[in-house]
Amino acid sequence: MLDPKWLLAAFGPLGVFAVMFAETGLLVGFFLPGDSLLFTAGVLAASSKLHLPLAAVIVAAAAGALLGAQTGYVLGRRGGGALLARVRSKHLHEGVARGSALLTRYGLGKAVVLARFIPVVRTVLNPLVGIAGMPAAKFALWQVLGGLLWTVGVTLAGYALGASVPNIDTYLLPIIAVVVLLSLSPLLVELVRARRSVPR
Repeated sequence: MLDPKWLLAAFGPLGVFAVMFAETGLLVGFFLPGDSLLFTAGVLAASSKLHLPLAAVIVAAAAGALLGAQTGYVLGRRGGGALLARVRSKHLHEGVARGSALLTRYGLGKAVVLARFIPVVRTVLNPLVGIAGMPAAKFALWQVLGGLLWTVGVTLAGYALGASVPNIDTYLLPIIAVVVLLSLSPLLVELVRARRSVPR
């Protein structure tokens, strides 16, 4: 279920929609492969092997991410504190802490956009912003901007690489590993900053 190539072969654009929706809208979706799925979908759309239409992938990814974010926000507004308190996952609570740090440092609008590019944080920030009481219209504006930048940008980056390198799908596993490492780099930067800020 976590293998982007398998998900795309089995479900196509519908699978992209479902993963984007679950990862950005439902707390249970924090472990799903958002970045690597988008990038892989772009790579494979440039290949003739899976016959993935690029336009369908982009529309499915954007729709899933935007609807998912709105769902997470509504859940947060209606009872997010109690919902987050019930979740036992250590990773999810670490994501809440990082999301809160983003909100403090950048403010609501920028944090909503930046969170799209950080795994786990993009799952918890939408309900977190709902709990914080961000106006619905303002949230919708920023989450649409961030969602489109993330889904379209990462998918097109994969497509550009797939179109320019022959037989790129044979190197897909190491490429996905690099994408995962790049997507985790903001978390590593935050951890280093947090450790440096702790008084010795």
